[in-house]
Amino acid sequence: MSVNSITETVQYLTFKLDEEVFALDVAKVREILEYNTVTKIPQTPEFMRGVINLRGSVVPVIDMRLKFGMSATEQTVNTCIIVVEVNMEGETSVLGALADSVQEVVEMEPEQIEPAPHIGTRLNTNFIKGMGKHEGDFVMILDIDKVFSEGDIAAVALSTGSAP
Repeated sequence: MSVNSITETVQYLTFKLDEEVFALDVAKVREILEYNTVTKIPQTPEFMRGVINLRGSVVPVIDMRLKFGMSATEQTVNTCIIVVEVNMEGETSVLGALADSVQEVVEMEPEQIEPAPHIGTRLNTNFIKGMGKHEGDFVMILDIDKVFSEGDIAAVALSTGSAP
């Protein structure tokens, strides 16, 4: 989905990774959990911190900082897991996205959102829906369905014993 396809006001959940503010469409967010015990699974990608038990379901937890090439998320009182629905090839997977903190839900009009920066051909910025302007700062609006590759989802599915 490109910026041009954003034609109406959308609500976004903003969250922090390090000092950067990111946003997700609230329609993709199931719930927000306090960071609790995560069970590590051997031989999984580094960005996969493990799994949690969410009302009897196994939910993989992804460290968004590691996924974006930052240092691992340190557990603080504000660290949380954003439970999201990711669509890939017609299948819906539920994942936990580990974030430093959740900020707020904001509404953004289409005119507040600029296209994602085009940074040459070597860097993949397809997962950035756009750059929103909120209170004078830029917020990176993520397309959560494109943050993870098919390989990432397959690795997570194999490690949790669920179908991708």
